[in-house]
Amino acid sequence: MKRTNPLAQYRTLLFIFNKLKEAATDLMPIVLVVSFFQLVIIRQPLPQLAEILMGTLMVVVGLSMFIQGLEMALFPLGENMAQALSRKGSLFWLLAFSFALGFSTTVAEPALIAICGKSAQIAANGGFLQNDPQSLASYAYGLRITVAFSVGSAILLGVLRILLGWPIHFMIIGGYALVILITTIAPEPIIGIAYDAGGVTTSTITVPLVTALGVGLATVIRGRNPLLDGFGLIAFASLLPMIFVMGYGIVVFGI
Repeated sequence: MKRTNPLAQYRTLLFIFNKLKEAATDLMPIVLVVSFFQLVIIRQPLPQLAEILMGTLMVVVGLSMFIQGLEMALFPLGENMAQALSRKGSLFWLLAFSFALGFSTTVAEPALIAICGKSAQIAANGGFLQNDPQSLASYAYGLRITVAFSVGSAILLGVLRILLGWPIHFMIIGGYALVILITTIAPEPIIGIAYDAGGVTTSTITVPLVTALGVGLATVIRGRNPLLDGFGLIAFASLLPMIFVMGYGIVVFGI
C-alpha cells in the first residue's frame, strides 16, 4: 500500500486555499457593492440568502478552477503555437491561424449569440425588419458572422503589426477616427449594437488565447519586446467590430 506524503498533501491544500483566496478577493468588490445597495440604500434583506451564499461559493470555486485552467492550458497553448509557427517561417499559416483563432473563438461566444438574437427582435419591433422567424434568424446570423469576421481580421492585423513593427498608437487613433466617421452615416438601429459588439467579443476564452499569441510572437521575433509589442491585440479585437457592424447596418438598413 502506497504511503501518502504529509508534506505533499499540505502543499496541495495550501495551493488550493491560495487559489480560492485569490478568487474570493477578486469577487469581493462585487459582493460589497451589491450588499451595500441592498442593505443600506434599498434597506431590505437579501432574498433567498442561503441560495445566494451557495451560489457565491460555487462562483468562487469555479473562478479559481477556470483561472488555473487558463494558466495551465490556454496560455501555454497560445504561446507554443505562436512560437512554432514563427519558427516554421510560413507567414501564410501564421496569418491563417491568427484569423481562424479570432473567428472561431468569437462565433461560438454565447454572449454574442444572445445579443444578436435580442438585436434582431428589437429591430423587428421598431419596424426595421420583418417580424418573422426567417428574417430574424437571417439578421442575427449575419450580425454574428460579421462580428466573428471582424475579430478574425483584427487579430490578423495585430499579428502583422507585431511582425512589421507598426506603431500601435497611430493605428488605434486612426481606427477610432474611422469609427467616429462611420457613426455619422450609420443607421440608428445599428450604432448602439456596434459599440457594444467590441465588449462582447473580448470573452474569457478569446482574451487569454489572443494575449498568449501576441506574447509568444514578440518573444520569438528578434527586436520585439514582449511587454511593448506582445500586448495590444485585444484593442484591435474591440475596435474593428464597431467598424464592421456599422458597415453591416449600412448594407442591411441603408444610410
